Amino acid sequence: MLRTLSIRNILLIERLDLSFVAGLGVLTGETGSGKSILLDALSLAIGARADSELIRQGADQSTITAEFEILDTLVINTILSEHGISIDQNFSLRRVVSADGRSRAFIDDQAVSVALLRQIGSLLVEVHGQLEAYGLLDPTTHRGFVDVYGDYEDLLVSVSSAFKTWRMAENIYQKAKTNIEKSTREEEFLQHAIDELKVLDPKLNEEHELASKRSLLMNAEKSIESLGEVFKELDQGNGIEATLRSVVHKVQKIADKAEGQFDNAITSLDRALLEINEGVGELERLSTVIDLDPLKLEKIEERLFKLRGLARKHNVDVEKLPILLSEMSEQLSVLINSASNLEVLLKDVERAKADYSMAAGKLSKERKKAINKLDAAVTMELVPLKLEAASFHTRIVMLEEREWNEYGKEHVSFEVKTNPNTEMGPIHKVASGGELARITLALKVILANAYAMPTVIFDEVDAGIGGATAAAVGDRLSHLAKDSQVLVVTHSPQVAARGNTHFQISKTVNKTGNITQVGELSGNIRTEEIARMLSGAKITKEARAAATSLLESNDWIDAAQ
Repeated sequence: MLRTLSIRNILLIERLDLSFVAGLGVLTGETGSGKSILLDALSLAIGARADSELIRQGADQSTITAEFEILDTLVINTILSEHGISIDQNFSLRRVVSADGRSRAFIDDQAVSVALLRQIGSLLVEVHGQLEAYGLLDPTTHRGFVDVYGDYEDLLVSVSSAFKTWRMAENIYQKAKTNIEKSTREEEFLQHAIDELKVLDPKLNEEHELASKRSLLMNAEKSIESLGEVFKELDQGNGIEATLRSVVHKVQKIADKAEGQFDNAITSLDRALLEINEGVGELERLSTVIDLDPLKLEKIEERLFKLRGLARKHNVDVEKLPILLSEMSEQLSVLINSASNLEVLLKDVERAKADYSMAAGKLSKERKKAINKLDAAVTMELVPLKLEAASFHTRIVMLEEREWNEYGKEHVSFEVKTNPNTEMGPIHKVASGGELARITLALKVILANAYAMPTVIFDEVDAGIGGATAAAVGDRLSHLAKDSQVLVVTHSPQVAARGNTHFQISKTVNKTGNITQVGELSGNIRTEEIARMLSGAKITKEARAAATSLLESNDWIDAAQ
């Protein structure tokens, strides 16, 4: 709850320090005394938009500090932990606004962004006024009110989880589908390239072999002529082989009488004879291989051209074409398998969607039950608030599938009919400022046990009413203050008398101009203020008696409760 509020140099306020306690706190004062300034100042402290025109004339800057005490810091510390900040149960929000329009924000004297200050402030204070009832003016918040009242948190978690699972499955499927669509042309290219390679059927080391054959065939005529000369020289005389055999035979005769000294020589000559035989045999083979047929050379050159052209097309060496064929075949297989996998992913999407739809359907049923009870309870609560002709209705609009979200399949918005002869319409368009504040109060009372904001502020929720209706407003504010700290700016003595604490706002004149002052009232001084509210500028005995009666009556009510 709000513990203290310190204001420096805001319009008519030069210096003001206020302390607050739990329960219902009322703020009263004559019109123009500066009640709205307090709300403007507090709004700045919790992140409202800064305006340099709020700075007191002659001052360089305004400073507003709001100190809070909360028992459960988990939610706030979870948010602050992302910014390297943590708080204890007692902490402060501070805003400094300079005359040049710039502003700075602090949480426990640690500089933060205004956005973060606003986020934390929204968890601490709600302001409802003639022109501002944030929870009701913003239709996006209406579903939250219904769900809090319905108290089906587990079902909400289930729907949210199912929606995220569905979205994730859908994203995975769409990415896979996009990739497959992009790879369709790649698949066509791969298939065409594979067909080309298969037709050509490249072999390992084929280029080298073909190049060797091509070189041999290109020089075939000269090679045959040279081989003829070689064979001619080999056949001169008895021939090189016959001559060498004769030499070996003669040496062996010498060796027989040389006790092994010629053995190495004979071995070498035998080896030479063997090599000569092999060499001559290879020459004879080549002489038969060499072909003067030009068609054979043309075929070899044509294949070499095709192999090298295909290699250039794929920017690889000819020797790597067989490897490329294998790799492309694997890639094509992966693409074909991806298409099959897409069907599996689509089934995952359909399964996740069905799970979400089932969970959302259960949520819709529970939500409709909660809405029926909420509508009846709020409508009944409006009667004693002088809105007996009004009826409260929660409208459900089923969303298109593309609009389904983690909160379900329907859009929820509050509608109201304030007079019997009018049509139902959006609450923020049909209800007047005073009606909107009282509808908010009725809703808050109904949700008091399920939705307790630490501090709730009502600005003139009792505008335009009096008597028993004002007493009913005071009663409901007091009831609401059991679960939240409630501060109310009021002109109603019936409401003022219900406060646990009472602050009077007044405007005085000094040498520097008008100044707004706030003082806490008790005893006779409080009785005088309520009497003033009853009778006006001239306080009568009857007004004092009525004020005393109101205070005593409310003391009795509080004691009975």
